[in-house]
Amino acid sequence: MKEEKHNEHSNLKEPPQENGVIQSTQGLYSSTSPPASPVAGDLDDEPFSTYFEEKVPIPEDVTQMFSFRKLWAFTGPGFLMSIAYLDPGNIESDLQSGAKAGFKLLWVLLGATIIGLLLQRLAARLGVVTGMHLAEVCNRQYPTVPRIILWLMVELAIIGSDMQEVIGCAIAFNLLSMGRIPLWGGVLITIIDTFVFLFLDKYGLRKLEAFFGFLITIMAVSFGYEYVMVRPDQGELLKGMFLPYCEDCDSSQMEQAVGIVGAVIMPHNIYLHSALVKSRQIDRGNKKEVKEANKYYFIESTIALFISFLINVFVVAVFAEAFYDKTNIEVNAKCNASGSPHTDLFPLDNSTLQVDIYKGGVVLGCFFGPAALYIWAIGILAAGQSSTMTGTYSGQFVMEGFLNLRWSRFARVLLTRSIAIFPTLLVAIFQDVQHLTGMNDFLNVLQSMQLPFALIPILTFTSLTSIMDDFANGLVWKIGGGVVILVVCAINMYFVVVYVTSLNSVALYVLVALLCIAYLSFVCYLTWQCLIALGVSCLDVSCLGSRMRLRLTCHTDIYLLNDMDSNMMVER
Repeated sequence: MKEEKHNEHSNLKEPPQENGVIQSTQGLYSSTSPPASPVAGDLDDEPFSTYFEEKVPIPEDVTQMFSFRKLWAFTGPGFLMSIAYLDPGNIESDLQSGAKAGFKLLWVLLGATIIGLLLQRLAARLGVVTGMHLAEVCNRQYPTVPRIILWLMVELAIIGSDMQEVIGCAIAFNLLSMGRIPLWGGVLITIIDTFVFLFLDKYGLRKLEAFFGFLITIMAVSFGYEYVMVRPDQGELLKGMFLPYCEDCDSSQMEQAVGIVGAVIMPHNIYLHSALVKSRQIDRGNKKEVKEANKYYFIESTIALFISFLINVFVVAVFAEAFYDKTNIEVNAKCNASGSPHTDLFPLDNSTLQVDIYKGGVVLGCFFGPAALYIWAIGILAAGQSSTMTGTYSGQFVMEGFLNLRWSRFARVLLTRSIAIFPTLLVAIFQDVQHLTGMNDFLNVLQSMQLPFALIPILTFTSLTSIMDDFANGLVWKIGGGVVILVVCAINMYFVVVYVTSLNSVALYVLVALLCIAYLSFVCYLTWQCLIALGVSCLDVSCLGSRMRLRLTCHTDIYLLNDMDSNMMVER
């Protein structure tokens, strides 16, 4: 048994590197054999566990093609993943979409959610098939320098997302207390209660997942209440959702469409989902069980993202119906008539209403009464609190995977929280709650720039037979996934360009140009590796030149034949 365990983990060592290219004994990438499914006594031996002290057992039911008992056992990771689609950044994007473009951009939200589902499918499959999450696979497959750069880029994305989430909670506390709790006070409260909630899994993994389900339910009820109260035009809603056209849209509305895609598809969520699926007991040596796990995880993710999509639609529809084409002077008059203390937020001019999470709650209170404001704040608090917790998990998984940390649980949580919270606290101290829109735009741009550092690796590794075996992406998924990732990255780069050109500073242009050279160079490196994994073998420089080591083949479908069993060798 000990000898088998040694052989099992021997395949997980880092491959040797030549000329900055990921090398293995006879192929470009190293073989990653899936770890055996752990038994109760072996859980402590499994590397990189964050909250997997407990594994959820899967009931056996060999007589049915589909089992609701099994679906229930697999339910959990997809809903935790879906919270990233409901974080305060997404909510703000939704309400701005409704206020600026009405129902016209609902089809963009639908399309972005579907694309997100397909990308989450890849992440879940990687975790199920290999027993490792994306950061761990990156740690084993990329050379040291690219691996460190990749980790830093993903950490930037997590910090940016976390700042939005924590500040969203702080804004909710400010609204609920009628301004008595300042922004920095709300940030401190969020930090404390996040530490408390993060240790809920000590009482059982299913209880932790149930708590997240409770927070999603609060969001659904809160924003659903606003939806029922406003009573949006259902015909316009369906038209905006299923007709991919934006009639009479100007540049600001098109930029908002791009912002929706950037808000929905978040880089750290790919890393998170690939780790969460490790929480179920799956015999990874049994292809039938692995295939079944992939099926149920995909069904669960579809249900979870459908619910998150409905909640996002609630927010878009409320602001599209009530505040589309409203001017500041109209809102000012309404707030003044209702006795709101926030009338000064809306200047006396005829410019179009600009809203964010804070102003969104205020205008709801002005038009529909104080109850609407408080219920909105409760929904934002649930969104911020849940996404802050999942963001912390993302930080732990990413840091442990890339750096191979083996610290105590408390030390890991403290470090990952501190990295993200410290800049957030600084912003809260020196920034006014009423003037956060500019910072949110910057954070959205920051996260958009990090997307290639999640999407390119996940397509690369799920396309490799040496890692995924029979579950590697087929030709359709390789081409389709490549096209989707190219489109998503292009859309987000457009968003970045629009933001940078709006700065109107020559010095910033020069700085951005220099950063872009380094940024694009690294993206090109990852793309080169990805294209080789997708089968473009002519890019494999290890196959060129007489000085290169002799290989059995230069086709990227065959790797490390000596790591495979004899039957597999004969077959290939």
